[in-house]
Amino acid sequence: MAIKGLITAIKRLTRSIFSPSDGPSSHNFQNIKELRLTFQSRYLAFRRLIAANNRALTLMTDMEEKLRGTRPFGMSYIKATCTEITTQVYTMVQNLNLLAPGKYGELFDTFESIRQKIQKELDSTELNSLSDGASRPLVMDLTDVSSDHADLVGPKMANLGELKNRLGILVPEGFVITTEAFRLFIEESGLHEEIARIIQSADRNDMDDLYRMSTRVQKAILDSPVPEQVKLEVERHLEGMKEKMGPSIRLAMRSSAIGEDSKGVSFAGQYRSVLNVSEDFVFNAYKEVISSLYNLTAITYRYRHGILEEGLAMAVGCLAMVDAVSGGVLYTLHPFGNEDVLLINSTWGLPKAVVDGTGRFDEFIVTRKRPYRIIEKQIRDKDRKVMCLPDEGICRVKVVETERMEPSLTDEQITDLACMAMKVDEHFGEPQDIEWAVDRKGRLVFLQTRPLQSIPKSGSDWEAKVEGTVILQGGNTVSPGVASGPVFFLKRYADLLRVPEGAVLVAAQALPVWASALQRAAAIVTEEGSIVGHLAHVAREFNVPAVFGISGVMEILKEGQTVTVDAHRCQILEGEQEGMAVHVGGATGALMTGTPVHNLLSRIAPSIIPLTLLDPDSPHFHPKHCKTYHDITRFCHEKAVVEMFSFGTDQTFPQKSAKRLVTDVPMQFWILDLDGGFGEDVEGSYVSLDQIVCKPMIALWEGMTAVPWQGPPPVDTQGFMAILYEATMNPHLDPGLSSPYSVKNYFMISRDYCSLQSRFGFHFSTVEAYVSERTKENYVSFRFKGGAADLKRRVMRALFIQDILEDYGFNTRMVEDSLEARIEAYSEDIMFGRLRILGYIIIHTRQLDMIMTDLSSVDQYRQRFLRDLKELERGRTL
Repeated sequence: MAIKGLITAIKRLTRSIFSPSDGPSSHNFQNIKELRLTFQSRYLAFRRLIAANNRALTLMTDMEEKLRGTRPFGMSYIKATCTEITTQVYTMVQNLNLLAPGKYGELFDTFESIRQKIQKELDSTELNSLSDGASRPLVMDLTDVSSDHADLVGPKMANLGELKNRLGILVPEGFVITTEAFRLFIEESGLHEEIARIIQSADRNDMDDLYRMSTRVQKAILDSPVPEQVKLEVERHLEGMKEKMGPSIRLAMRSSAIGEDSKGVSFAGQYRSVLNVSEDFVFNAYKEVISSLYNLTAITYRYRHGILEEGLAMAVGCLAMVDAVSGGVLYTLHPFGNEDVLLINSTWGLPKAVVDGTGRFDEFIVTRKRPYRIIEKQIRDKDRKVMCLPDEGICRVKVVETERMEPSLTDEQITDLACMAMKVDEHFGEPQDIEWAVDRKGRLVFLQTRPLQSIPKSGSDWEAKVEGTVILQGGNTVSPGVASGPVFFLKRYADLLRVPEGAVLVAAQALPVWASALQRAAAIVTEEGSIVGHLAHVAREFNVPAVFGISGVMEILKEGQTVTVDAHRCQILEGEQEGMAVHVGGATGALMTGTPVHNLLSRIAPSIIPLTLLDPDSPHFHPKHCKTYHDITRFCHEKAVVEMFSFGTDQTFPQKSAKRLVTDVPMQFWILDLDGGFGEDVEGSYVSLDQIVCKPMIALWEGMTAVPWQGPPPVDTQGFMAILYEATMNPHLDPGLSSPYSVKNYFMISRDYCSLQSRFGFHFSTVEAYVSERTKENYVSFRFKGGAADLKRRVMRALFIQDILEDYGFNTRMVEDSLEARIEAYSEDIMFGRLRILGYIIIHTRQLDMIMTDLSSVDQYRQRFLRDLKELERGRTL
């Protein structure tokens, strides 16, 4: 009996190794139409899931970049991104449950729990209800204003109230139209939703799109009526001013937005003020000021500093117009010089020429401590000044010849101004940027004060000497630093829409409107401008090197010419100096860190970005352990590939609906066309290779046939006896018996999909692939198991294959002699190459387990495999 059993085993083994099967074994058949519909619906769900996964991961990556704080973003970004990520993750959960109905229903509950956590954070930032608005005044007299009212009157007017009511400093008479009035205006006009919709639809990286958005929002505000309640309150306060000052009053309508003139975010020059306004024009001027919340420079500034759009509100100061003899700006701490001195810039007429950087001015340096000593004067030729027109508005006029070189301040006025300014500095506990004027009575009037933005001191890298040919030198250091880039001229407003990244901006005047270009600029130089002007202020906030007042730049420099700006030494040098990296203002430092919008994103991100679900083999790889959206995407992606891969193995192959492949290969292959895998209708029971248009199958077939199989390797006695023993003990190795290892050389194909189930010798292989032009949806999966040798040799063969596949980028997993490998999201060319490799391996690892303990033979086969695969990669058929 033992001899008879041995002979039977040898016959079985010999038949299996050397004789292909005569044909496929019997199967239970199913309706081919049903199978095709199942395939199509499953694959549609799979594709939707993969597309949603790719989009969700892209959004998460972008959110991670925003968290670094180096790129500007606003509240609309957070809301839009959270909404889209939520949608994409839900799409993944939904489609995974379409792939495997009822199997992953728990994911819906996990998803909803995470979504609610995110929504709770988003809801916490919404504007409060206006139901309590009746208790909040629409208009406040300046005599009632202090820093306690910043939420109602804005920081600028709150600071002015402090000067008037707590320090006794002379400021203009007036009142404030509050943020409550602004909210009532927005509510009654129905603008809240419209503005949100317009802002959310804009691409903040597209300057043209931002300009269009800005124009649309401003027009919507200007076209809306001022609420009657607001009108009545304003008119009542106007009457009160007329009782004090006389019937003919003129106003300066000054912006005072929430967040404006706060530490670190001054909004210097970003919002509009309208000067010398008549009583008849007050409400039109009011709408001009509040609409400037959405001008282009303000929008880009907010994005840069992470200010929440939902928190926007504008108060407007209505102040008696000061018809100034002279005016200017004072810094209570010199930005670059001795820390014991303050800086005054002064000119004839209104301070607008100094603030806007559009005129020449005198400069005075004064000690910060009593007795206030003037230690330096620079008196410049002030040929023009800004004055009030008799009826309304302002104009620029010529200064009489005898006054042009006269100091615009007397020594007594300079020291008085220094004394008042240091009083303000001490009150607020930090250096101040103060706008002031001298009225017709010779009185010093403070028009506004705000924190002076911090400026780099010694030790900065800009102190290093820059060598090179100097083109121009002169002017004043406005913001320190050194940067290189191509020259770009700012001559008109439209130029803002085409500023290239990393440009050196060159302008005739330091206009505040140029501020919106600073986030893209390497540096900025102007022919006119003040160190204390709005543009200078913003340049320092953005850390953009700047030199103002350097003559000849508009004439001598050429558009596109590469130059280096050494702002510390007020030099412009030829070319990009060696060792100089291009400085881009918008990319220095973690500018968003600490802003309200960044803080909100930091609270939301932990529910979205972290990945804690790592190991698919772990018992914790389960829906209930998904803590973030990223965990859900990981789980869904992993399970989707598993579920899709199981299509080929779970379906009963309907042989009667399949075609047998006509081939010279001495094996039988049956092909089922699921959807467009044949190039034409195929009649009869056979199909030829040239009738097949399934590219994944063709690539796999090319690998299977590129190198003819040379038969099983020579087997040593020990190896043969191990195989013989396994054949005797394992009845499943008998091809004549129905078992999981029965012969299955079956292809199921569509145009972009291929599933191969095959039995070569004693091992069983499955390949499934989807490859198309949609790179991120592409994947190839491979399973390999079995063999005739003992377990040790089978494991060694699986390790041999694993080692090769990992060299070609496959992710692999092994359990005993079972190997799984997967590669995904590569281009068509790469994926077709990997399919050829799998085709080669399927054919040429037949019976290789028999020699796995012979190390010299294994090494020979390894070298041959690597050589063949290298040639196969090159597209050669050997």
